[in-house]
Amino acid sequence: AEQMQASARSARDRGFLWRLSKDGRSAWLFGTIHVGRLDWIFPGPQLRAALTAADTLALEIDIIDPAIARQAAELSRAPADLPPWPAALRDRVARQVALACLPAQVLDGQHPVMQAMTLTVLAGRWDGLEAPFAQELVLSGMAKAQAKPLVSLESVALQMGVLIPADPAKAVALTDHTLAQLEQGKARSMLGRLARIWEQSDLDELTHYERWCECVDSADDRALLKRLNDDRNPKLAAGIDALHAQGKAVFAAVGALHM
Repeated sequence: AEQMQASARSARDRGFLWRLSKDGRSAWLFGTIHVGRLDWIFPGPQLRAALTAADTLALEIDIIDPAIARQAAELSRAPADLPPWPAALRDRVARQVALACLPAQVLDGQHPVMQAMTLTVLAGRWDGLEAPFAQELVLSGMAKAQAKPLVSLESVALQMGVLIPADPAKAVALTDHTLAQLEQGKARSMLGRLARIWEQSDLDELTHYERWCECVDSADDRALLKRLNDDRNPKLAAGIDALHAQGKAVFAAVGALHM
């Protein structure tokens, strides 16, 4: 309780917030990251004012919606017809699970790509970055508490289709690459730096992400980033514009790299 009270008293603005004006109405666009700290769950003055003025919250997906959470869990599972993946890759995943202090079988049943991505997010815990403190979860909870409508700009199927390659060989290659980033410490370093940039609202440093992330070193890396990030932007933007056209005062929160 003391921690929560102290964090609430010291709440300040973080992240990237824009106000948009069109047709005589305002909307807000907020760039997030998908991990956080306890201190970050309390909105600062500008963020709080924007949330109060908005009547609708739009997220990539509302993961705390039980139906969406169930669908995400189902689509994260390895399909029954997935070819056996290399034993060496399974051993590397098992080692990362152990290093993350998780029960040995905790990720069993997940698609290999999702196992590697889950472990990447969990690497942030060594630096105090926790997925349950992500802004999307905080904002979703606030919207529900205030009885404000919450809209998902994407579907779970779309997100999973982007994250998991349909080609098994490409899925193995992506798992191998993601694990290598973990094993070399690059994933943790990148996540920590991204968190510092977000906390300090350093837009210039965010803009140069590809120069310092050590994650866009090849044509395959660039294609992956384009698929995960750039190619989703038109649908996200169209969804926000459609809500605004309906007369809603929309507060849209999506991953900061989409900016």
